[in-house]
Amino acid sequence: MSIAGGLPRAVDRAVLHGCDALQIFTKSAGQWRARPIPDEEARAFRARVRETGIGPVVAHASYLINVGASIEPLRSRSIESLAEELDRADRLGLAGLVLHPGAATGRSVDEALACVASALRQVLKGRRRRACRILLEHTAGQGTSLGWRFEQLRQILEALDGDDRVGVCLDTCHLIAAGYAIDSAAGVDRTLAEFDRVVGLERLQVVHVNDSKRPLGSRVDRHTHIGEGAIGLDGFRAIVNHPALAGLPMLLETPKTEGRGTTVQVDPLDVRNLERLRALVE
Repeated sequence: MSIAGGLPRAVDRAVLHGCDALQIFTKSAGQWRARPIPDEEARAFRARVRETGIGPVVAHASYLINVGASIEPLRSRSIESLAEELDRADRLGLAGLVLHPGAATGRSVDEALACVASALRQVLKGRRRRACRILLEHTAGQGTSLGWRFEQLRQILEALDGDDRVGVCLDTCHLIAAGYAIDSAAGVDRTLAEFDRVVGLERLQVVHVNDSKRPLGSRVDRHTHIGEGAIGLDGFRAIVNHPALAGLPMLLETPKTEGRGTTVQVDPLDVRNLERLRALVE
């Protein structure tokens, strides 16, 4: 949900749409610079979350961050920005910060994955009492993106010695784009069994539920509305009813109606997608 008009309004928007869980950006997703969060606004946000009972609430990190980069100043700026975003999320009492692992720029995939782990270790150092986890998001594999195979996520986690402050977020659009056939019940079973074998289901904290405009194995990240893409309603029926995912927050990142501004109002596209998913729950 948008934070336009102030962070507490994201909670109000979630309430208006009947949401159980919530994801926000704590700052502009396309800028390095972040507006400081005033104490009063942070208190009001946390109070609204408590009052409504919505949870868990997570944030998504800026798309500019690339902790797999080898070149400067991009690498140092990415590490600094990630640390700042983790502090902001922790200040708001959030359960997790979803992070794209980055891209391999000017180095091999193995070297880039080691670079990601090194950056995460640096950011987490000295933050042992913080409650907010970093949640590595499985990607579609577009270009030189890292983390599109489960083995790559495992490689990062192993380099961190299994630090439990780092979890995983799966995105349904990214999964099918990366070649994981989740458009049927059998395909969902196989994919989750493979994830459990390679990474471990205990690492999975959040699921992004988005259909995909592009077909299986396209390695192109293009979200679309539930049931209108390559996954289809059969795939989502299997996903929302799968016992391995029971109790996990499922968050929509489907397209929204443009031009909503700072007002708190119903988005018919969000309503449609939520209704479609809930209608599939058995």
